[in-house]
Amino acid sequence: MNTLFARFLKDESGATAIEYGLIAALISVGIIAGAGTLGNGINGLFTKLGGKMANTAVN
Repeated sequence: MNTLFARFLKDESGATAIEYGLIAALISVGIIAGAGTLGNGINGLFTKLGGKMANTAVN
């Protein structure tokens, strides 16, 4: 029983899996934030472009 408990305490595979999970979560948050910012920038660009095209078509 003592050897089983000692082996359990030395096992670090669960800690490694948690670390990889945290790294993946942080990368995902960064990608989501970057995609949101990029999407807003592209939306603004197309809105401005559409307004210029509408003004040109009216004149």
